[in-house]
Amino acid sequence: MSRVPRLLAGQNLASLPHISVAGAIATGTHGSGVANRGLAGAVAGLEIVTADGSVLTAQRGDAAFDGMVVSLGCLGIVTRATLDIVPTYEVRQDVYEYLSWAALAENFDPVTSSAYSVSLFTDWGADIDQVWLKSKVEEPVPGGLFDATPATRQRHPLPDEPAEFSTLQLGRPGPWWDRLPHFQLRFTPSNGEELQTEYLIPRRHALDAIEAVRDLAPRIQPHLFVSEIRTIAADHLWLSPSHDVDCVALHFTWRQHFPEVTALLPDLDDALAPFDARPHWGKVFETDRERLLTAYPRIP
Repeated sequence: MSRVPRLLAGQNLASLPHISVAGAIATGTHGSGVANRGLAGAVAGLEIVTADGSVLTAQRGDAAFDGMVVSLGCLGIVTRATLDIVPTYEVRQDVYEYLSWAALAENFDPVTSSAYSVSLFTDWGADIDQVWLKSKVEEPVPGGLFDATPATRQRHPLPDEPAEFSTLQLGRPGPWWDRLPHFQLRFTPSNGEELQTEYLIPRRHALDAIEAVRDLAPRIQPHLFVSEIRTIAADHLWLSPSHDVDCVALHFTWRQHFPEVTALLPDLDDALAPFDARPHWGKVFETDRERLLTAYPRIP
């Protein structure tokens, strides 16, 4: 009797597919979705070659495992990772345009939970330019999104980039790996020449943190390609930006205005500090040692 192969999938993916598994989990890379953890949350086991050439293996449940997954590469070279998987699934992607800040403030939870994965793109201007809803095909699709309007054409998160570089939209279903990211693997993701900053904030502070960033909009906009707002479920990994708390992520894709962005980052950090913000590893930020230890108390 022949056996039909069982097709498997990951629960979530990052916004671009041009990444390695080990690099993604070491830095706390994430996608979006109120019930979806960062990619490192799927790690069930690791094999690491340490500095003296010995091989270390660890599994979820081991005493120090939660401190080994998001490790910034400090423990050695990851040579094998065991990941949780789920049965394969298809996803459709629908884009809405011009959601007002007032509608988001009044309906933050309904907006961010309106699909399996939700991303909001903005330049911190008059409204939220785009809301990308990624829904499993077996789940109901929202009939509308408050005062936003359905897009009638393919969109790219950056207004000046070719829309065909993005994963397919307009409700056309496709495999999970070709819809959960924003960008197609065969094209350059995002702009390709940029700086990135991101902070993860407990969801209870989401609207206050968004308002704090909006206050900085006149200084942010000249140096920004786009910002993305996403949600991430809590995990138990010591250096994860979503360690033990459900989060909202505020991401900034900067133009390569390095001196200007560098000068702005301390003020952005100060604006978000009252909301227990954690900077995302592997991206540019200006957070002093004391506050970094407060944000990530398990660093020692």
